[in-house]
Amino acid sequence: MSDEFPWLGPDDRFRFPRPEDGTEEGIVGAGGNLSPGMLLSAYTQGVFPWYAPGEPILWWNPDPRFVLFPDEFHVPRRLERLLRKSPFSYGLDTRFVDVITACGEVPRPGQDGTWITDDIRDGYVRLHALGYAHSLEVFDGEDLVGGLYGVALGRVFFGESMFSRCDDASKAGFSTLMQRLRSHGYVMVDCQVYTDHLARFHAREIPRKTFLKRLEVGLSAGPTERGPWTNQPADRAESRVNT
Repeated sequence: MSDEFPWLGPDDRFRFPRPEDGTEEGIVGAGGNLSPGMLLSAYTQGVFPWYAPGEPILWWNPDPRFVLFPDEFHVPRRLERLLRKSPFSYGLDTRFVDVITACGEVPRPGQDGTWITDDIRDGYVRLHALGYAHSLEVFDGEDLVGGLYGVALGRVFFGESMFSRCDDASKAGFSTLMQRLRSHGYVMVDCQVYTDHLARFHAREIPRKTFLKRLEVGLSAGPTERGPWTNQPADRAESRVNT
């Protein structure tokens, strides 16, 4: 893709190369832009952007794919006990810009720097304004102590990043989001690449071919919930969880 790649509006689409034609690591393209149409095209084809500052935009469709099926979601007993005593409250789409900014700024153990560039942040803020990108906020009193953001299409949620400023805030936020997704009929959460953090909730790797088939089913499993989720309750993480 050239640097002069056209800006795609939300109704425009781009066809990415077949994943079989990508690199062994799963890169299927480089360059382009983070316009709404480009990002929406990517997600509907199982592709996501991921690159370091100073690199061209890299588009990934890795094999295997790390996913969590809501009907397999599991909260470890220790975490369940902690959540019952937690002081946290939750919001949906109330502080999207603050959440994505914190995801890029709050240090993570074992990570140097961030992949959330200004262009990444601006691209997802545009998707949020169009009603496709959503955030969940975790509060301790008035303080934003954790959160995550991603993209919802059909009945698939594509998780992008999360942050935590205190112990267990990101775990509580993720558990709360899973409650909401399960109750609204979501069939898959794309977690992209393996992390121990999400494996504890029973996220698992599946072959790319299987992922793409499940993605096709999930995209047609219900209408996309566009617009802010602000007025929809984010249930406390300990309610209605299966252990």
